[in-house]
Amino acid sequence: MRERIPVVVQGRRTRRSRAARALWTGAELAVTLGAVLLLLVVHQLWWTNRQAQHAADDQVDRLERQWDARPPSPAAPPAPGDDEGAAARTGRGGPSPGTSARRAAGRSPAPPRNRAYAVLRIPRIGLTAPVAEGVGKAAVLNKGYVGHYPHSAQPGEAGNVALAGHRNTHGEPFRRLDRLRTGDTVLLDTAGARYTYVVRRTLPRTTPADGTVLAAVPYSSVHPAQRFTAPGAYLTLTTCTPEYTSAYRLVVWGVLRSTQSR
Repeated sequence: MRERIPVVVQGRRTRRSRAARALWTGAELAVTLGAVLLLLVVHQLWWTNRQAQHAADDQVDRLERQWDARPPSPAAPPAPGDDEGAAARTGRGGPSPGTSARRAAGRSPAPPRNRAYAVLRIPRIGLTAPVAEGVGKAAVLNKGYVGHYPHSAQPGEAGNVALAGHRNTHGEPFRRLDRLRTGDTVLLDTAGARYTYVVRRTLPRTTPADGTVLAAVPYSSVHPAQRFTAPGAYLTLTTCTPEYTSAYRLVVWGVLRSTQSR
C-alpha cells in the first residue's frame, strides 16, 4: 500500500497574503495622508492666526511708542460741521466749499507702501489692528494687518478711506465685521490725530468685481439701492464672505464724525 504525500496548495494563500499586505499599506498611507492634512489645517487655521496676531499686536505697540515719543504735531483740520455731518449721514447735500478746500490743501502724501502707519480700533468687535499702505497678501494682509487701498483717501480726508482685511486665517482682523451695526464707532489713529467714524450702512454680500464700493462717493453697482450720493468723508471696510470662502464681499460704510488732535 502506497503512502500518499499530501499536496499543499499555496497559491491561494499567497494571493490572500499579498492582498492583505496591500490593504494594510493602503490603510497606513490613508492615515498618514489624513494626519498631514490635519496638520495643514491646524497650521492654516490656528498657527498662522497666532503668528499674525502676535506680530500685529507688536506693530501696534511700536507705533504707539513712536507716536508718544514725537513732539506735539500741528492742529489737525477741523471736523465736519453740523451741516456737513448731516449730509454725510443722509447722503444728501455735501460739505461746504471752504471745508473741502481746507481738506484738499491739507492732504498728506501717501505713506510708504507696505508700511504700517495707523491703528484701526472697533470697540463693538474688540478689534485693534495696525493699518498698512497697500493690500498685498504677503506684504500686508497675511501679517494680520488691515490694508489701505492705494489711491483712496487717507484718514480724515475728504473722499473714501478704503480698508481691507482677512476674515479667516492670518490674524483674521475682520472675522466679526458682520456684527457691526448702524451707529457703531470706528476709530482710526495716526501719528497726528484720532479720527472717529460712525457706521451708516452695511452691504452683506456683493461680488468681488463691485469696485464702486471704494469710490470717493461710494455705491454698489450690483445693488444700486446701496449708495451715497454726496461728497463727504467716508470709510469703507471690506472682507470676504461667507466665512472660509472668497466668493463674495462684505462691505461696511461709515462717515467721519470728529477729529481729535494727538
